[in-house]
Parts: sequence; structure tokens; C-alpha cells
Amino acid sequence: MTGQAIIDNRYGAILLIAAAAVFTADVSVLRFVSPEVPFAQIIFYRSLCQLVIVTIWIAATRPEWYFSPRWPRLVLRGLTSLVCWWLYYASFQMLDLALASVLTFTTSLFVVALAPFVFGERIGLSRGLSAVLGFVGVVIASEVTGVQVAPGVLYGLGSAFAAALLIFQNRALARSEHTATIMFWIGLVASLGTFPMAAGGLTQIGCNDFLLLITAGTLATLGMLLTVEAYRFGEVSALASFPYLRILFALVVGTFVFAEVASWREVLGAIIVVACGMYAGSRERPALR
Repeated sequence: MTGQAIIDNRYGAILLIAAAAVFTADVSVLRFVSPEVPFAQIIFYRSLCQLVIVTIWIAATRPEWYFSPRWPRLVLRGLTSLVCWWLYYASFQMLDLALASVLTFTTSLFVVALAPFVFGERIGLSRGLSAVLGFVGVVIASEVTGVQVAPGVLYGLGSAFAAALLIFQNRALARSEHTATIMFWIGLVASLGTFPMAAGGLTQIGCNDFLLLITAGTLATLGMLLTVEAYRFGEVSALASFPYLRILFALVVGTFVFAEVASWREVLGAIIVVACGMYAGSRERPALR
């Protein structure tokens, strides 16, 4: 475990802004990957990049971080991450960057909804209403006009739900495991879990697609490390709004790179989701402490 870091909210904010840009670049790079590349390979290379980077990190610092007596919990954490990544990247492949980014921020709303069942917390009327209103924002942003919901939206919501489960798992693991240990086991489990499905086409992938997949996987790992480091130096309350810059970055990239035009419903829904997510997050902070 590491010692207490000096609080530096400005430095933490800079790291989170960089993380938001890096995560947007990650999903943007994947849009240039050939459609013939199996989706399992996208997840495999994402996992493999994290595994390699964190393995080198641990080897250069504290080799004992590879191991933990709580490995069954780490395996479960890795499996949850695998499901989360699969749904996350599927949503970004099927939806506009802005809408897919909005859906990722419903994680805070799922945390509020699940807290009474996982930790026995009383969510209160205001928190409950914020969660309900947040999902109304998702409906508006998704431009649902009937009983049918686009598969990409379901994938995005599924990814956010899995991410909420990851938050609860992190609360338990962070008490005893170093960040490097958790990230190593995530990469290991996810790589092994996707290898059987990805192995068949690994030798057939083109050089251009290979470089794109490695670049995206490296960016995703870097974004995760920047986020962890940001909250090591900055206070959660002071940094609460900065992750939402991903929506702004997604709107800019979607407009100028992929010629996507956000509708007024997407913009309105995004505003509602962001507001409710920030409120839910602020109400969660005492419990996190």
C-alpha cells in the first residue's frame, strides 16, 4: 500500500482532464479498425495491453504485488471488468460518441439504486428521485419513441450497471490490495477469458488493425492509471465535475472527425444525466469515505 499523498486538487484536475481526453481517443481510434476484426479481439488486445503495462510496472517496483491471498475476489473483479468492457466497447461501436459517453455516466445512478441492497443504506427521497430523473434523461437522450430500445443503448446501460458493481467490489478490495495488484488481475483474467474467442484470427489480423488495437488498448490503460492517480492527489468533491468533460470531448470529436450531429434530445438528456449523476455522486461521498 502507498502512503498518504499530498492533496493537490489542481494537479488532480489536470490528470482527470487528461484521462477524459485519453478515454475519448481510445474509443475514437477503435472506429478506424476494420469491420472484419472480430469483436473478441478488441477486448483481448485491450486486456493484453493492460496486463503487459502493469506487469512491467510491478516488476520494476514491488514484485510481491503480483500475488494475493484474496485471489478469488480478484478473479471475480476481473470477470466483472470483462463483462463491463465488452458491453462498453459494443455501445461505442453502435452509437454516436456523445450518446455512448452519456450512458457511461449512469453508473452513479445505478450505485444509488443498488446501495440499499448491497450495503443496506437508506437512499432517501431526494437521492431516489435523482436516480429516477437521471434515467428519464437517458430515455430522452436515447430518443426512444416506443417500446423498443436500440441494442447499443442497452449495451451502454449494461456497461454502466457492471461498472456500478465494480465500484462496490473496489470498496472491498481497496482496503487490502494495491491498485497495481487489482489492475494486474483484471488484465490477466480478461486476457485469458477472451483468448479462446480471439485466438482463431490473431494470425490473420492486418498490420494497420494490429497497431490500432495496440494503440487503443494502451490509451485505455493510460486513462485508467491517470484516473487512479488523480484521485490519489485530489479530493473527490473537488474533482466531481471533471470526468463529465468526456461528453464535451465526445461531442467535438464526433462532430469534426465523424460528422456526427447531436440532436436537441441528446443534448437535453445529457444535461439531465450529468446533473443527476453529479448530485448522486455528491450524496455517495460520505459513504465512500
